[in-house]
Amino acid sequence: METVVLLSQQKPDDTIEIDLDLDELDATSAEMKATYQEIKDYVLKEFGLKVSNLYISQIKRKCGIEVGENYNLPKTENPKVPQCPKEKEDAIKAALKYFAMI
Repeated sequence: METVVLLSQQKPDDTIEIDLDLDELDATSAEMKATYQEIKDYVLKEFGLKVSNLYISQIKRKCGIEVGENYNLPKTENPKVPQCPKEKEDAIKAALKYFAMI
């Protein structure tokens, strides 16, 4: 059994022209985000420092950037969470500025 729906009254040879000014369009949120790997690569290349996803997440939270929920939670009640050193924090912030996230 086949169903055919008539979507428009135009013939296949008809065309529709639309003018878009791309300067007026805002960048999408996906275009403004850098991945954790891109941030790690930038920090390593520019500062020679290796940073973890945990440190990047901590700095993003400090800057008010939304981060996803952590599903890899520790099993102990009071886990020791290492805090990002100042040197790495500055490098991550520089990367976030480079990628126009802050």
